[in-house]
Amino acid sequence: MATCVDNSRTSQPTPSHHLPVSDQPRFDNPVSKLLKFYRPRLTDFVSQTATNPNPEQLPQPRRTFIEDTKGEEAKEDYIWMKMREESYMDVEREPILSSYYFASILAHNSLESALANHLANKLSNSTLLVHTLYDIFSGVLCEDQEILEAIKEDLKGVKERDPACTSYVHCFLNYKGFLACEAHRVAHNLWLRGREALALLIQNRVSEVLAVDIHPGAKIGYGMLLDHGTGVVIGETVVIGNNVSILHNVTLGGTSKECGDRHPKIGDGVLIGAGTNVLGNVRIGEGAKIGAGAVVLKDVLPRTTAVGNPARLVGRNDLFRLDTVQV
Repeated sequence: MATCVDNSRTSQPTPSHHLPVSDQPRFDNPVSKLLKFYRPRLTDFVSQTATNPNPEQLPQPRRTFIEDTKGEEAKEDYIWMKMREESYMDVEREPILSSYYFASILAHNSLESALANHLANKLSNSTLLVHTLYDIFSGVLCEDQEILEAIKEDLKGVKERDPACTSYVHCFLNYKGFLACEAHRVAHNLWLRGREALALLIQNRVSEVLAVDIHPGAKIGYGMLLDHGTGVVIGETVVIGNNVSILHNVTLGGTSKECGDRHPKIGDGVLIGAGTNVLGNVRIGEGAKIGAGAVVLKDVLPRTTAVGNPARLVGRNDLFRLDTVQV
């Protein structure tokens, strides 16, 4: 896996084994401490506890990144610092993954750099080179702070709403729904800037590699959860609000009868179950729930539940009367 990081040097350093003992470098920074895991030896995979029974001689718990970082910068970068802390913990448990975590997380100095590298490696092929994609992704992510904030909210949304998500770094590295959503955010930025060919290329690669097809013209709010992600199709004029959860095999599409604004509008906090089809320029109100396998062809009121084919309302709260709703 190619990793895009800045490794430039102005001159060749003197090998440390040629230096006097007093001048040899100290390895106190976190990345240098990781090097003992970077090329794990056979003994790294075997617990040493049995041969070292004295508790005083065991390694003492290290301070976390969150504890070591103070001030406003720590608040702003909380998720990134937490991801690095989780990466160290994973490497300590599984030294065989040390090079993967180093290349994907620990070699980078920011969330946007790590995400650009991870997406570039995922979506590259023999003719669309990883360094080309890295330049595209990193350029957009560094320029558009709104995208970066949305990415952080997406990570928090997945962690809070998906019980299977054990950590931020687990979502970042392994959730293809999350990766597809963030690649779409970059493609949407390019689409709005008139770079349609490049935006459509990213859409195509995401569809081929991650099995999630989101048109770059679609608008997606923050806190998005694409659970599993496989088979999700989102059309060009779809608008999705904040903190929406969409399961696998969901289609937000048109009816093939209209041009222009022809796709669904999804309100804040909506949950759409697996295998659902929402077709046409219909509106799903905030807080609504759509049951698995439903086919929705008409508007769904806020904070109601719709199931079936065609969808019918089966739940309500005191704010709405179902007998006044046309379904």
